[in-house]
Amino acid sequence: MKQDLFQVSLLVIDYDEAINFYTKKLGFELVEDIQLSKNKRWVRVKPQGSSTSLLLAKAKNAEQLKFVGNQTGGRVFLFLYTDDIERDLLNFNKNQITIHRELSNEPYGRVLVFKDLYGNLWDLIQPKAKTH
Repeated sequence: MKQDLFQVSLLVIDYDEAINFYTKKLGFELVEDIQLSKNKRWVRVKPQGSSTSLLLAKAKNAEQLKFVGNQTGGRVFLFLYTDDIERDLLNFNKNQITIHRELSNEPYGRVLVFKDLYGNLWDLIQPKAKTH
């Protein structure tokens, strides 16, 4: 059996500000932006080269708005691998992305925790090089 995680839904307040953050600040690719109805769009973004995308889902009521920026109760929500964490950290600083936990070395690689535009926590991980 072969399975692949295709996409993850992420609650947002505004489609355009979310698209701007993910594409302009994080360098993600805009995969789709389709108007479905007057107030609903099908918006997908993904990291360059990734097969998994984020579906940016606009919160439509007060109940959903309560979870924007806190979809996991304050825990890290998403884990983003990188091939150059120093480059990405420079980009984060340039784009004023909030670093929640500074860069550290862990047994599995180098990691820092950042916040997205709504406050969701992300791990940015540069995996440790495999040695044979």
